[in-house]
Amino acid sequence: MSISAVYIHIPFCRRRCFYCDFPVTVLGDSAGSKYSNWQKEYVSFLCEEIAVTAENNSAIIETIFFGGGTPSLLHLQGLQEIFTTIHNCFNVSKNAEISLEIDPATFNLEQLQEYKKLGINRLSLGVQSFQDNLLANCGRTHSLNDIYQGVNYIHEVGFDNWSLDLISGLPQQTLSDWRESVRRALDLQPRHISCYDLVLESGTVFGKKYQAGDKPLPPDDVSAQMYCIASETLRENGYQHYEICNYASQGYESRHNLTYWRNQPYYGFGMGAASYVSNKRYTRPRTRQEYFDFVRQLQQNQGYMEVDTTEETDQLLETLMLGLRLQEGVNLADIEVKFGQNIVSRILHCLQPYIKDNWVIFSESNSNLKLTDPDGFLYSNTVLSSLFVEF
Repeated sequence: MSISAVYIHIPFCRRRCFYCDFPVTVLGDSAGSKYSNWQKEYVSFLCEEIAVTAENNSAIIETIFFGGGTPSLLHLQGLQEIFTTIHNCFNVSKNAEISLEIDPATFNLEQLQEYKKLGINRLSLGVQSFQDNLLANCGRTHSLNDIYQGVNYIHEVGFDNWSLDLISGLPQQTLSDWRESVRRALDLQPRHISCYDLVLESGTVFGKKYQAGDKPLPPDDVSAQMYCIASETLRENGYQHYEICNYASQGYESRHNLTYWRNQPYYGFGMGAASYVSNKRYTRPRTRQEYFDFVRQLQQNQGYMEVDTTEETDQLLETLMLGLRLQEGVNLADIEVKFGQNIVSRILHCLQPYIKDNWVIFSESNSNLKLTDPDGFLYSNTVLSSLFVEF
């Protein structure tokens, strides 16, 4: 299967959010105001990694995603250099979806205009909450006013395809707060809304400070209500709940992220980025110096990269784990072709209790297996845990 997706990691942040476990480098409040030596150095190594990896590659790229970190803090010159490298190394489709993550208060009108000139046609706005106290509690650097100013810029420049992120389960967050955030998000009419439940990652400020289920975190039953509120409200307002955490207007699903969920191959470049090529996965080093050393080694080996081949059982579980996140589910006929009838029989036997509970639906007519919305999505970890135990 040919590779059509590219992820670019931009690690710069003003400061690290209290829930964040991504590989980032904190630059302070001056980040983005100038093309610093650190930014120049990172972009240089990043472009070299792209060039070495893509040498003699004829892949046609259909999606490019700039994630982070806060890509909108990268100086425009650096972004232009990365675009030039990508276009020199790959055949980028004229209809490619090119996404960039942006945070409120990290961009202005002129910036968005330049993004559009570069070919960026999709924005992902990291709002997370519409309450100033909750934003401050989780270490965000923007305010409610910054959110609305940023959205005004997006509309003024004419970005039709943009997404908005929210986080539920934050410390001190109430059902009333969550309802208000969902309502305000709807009022802004983004084409796409992502609603993520807070995950306590070890090593983060929240991970060290809180334990799951303890105050001031909302209890599990309240977090479950938040999930159901988002699902019901957004679907009632015309959004398709096409993935466990993601909702979109018709035709505005994230094409790039669908590559991941359908377990299709992709390139990842930059600190901590992962690639999935020919059933092989590789995650780059998460720290600056280790990443630079990795790129130097890549240059010496002329693009050779030591990777682990994904075992067949891992391929099966990844296909199920990722595919069942989608409203479309997975096709067991395809599973049978790749892994055999015995595997399909074991899957169906394992999931019988959840089919009876209406968490899982299996359609014999088209061999489709999927989770129900919202119950199946809500208890997806239980369903998937059973599959992992089975295999």
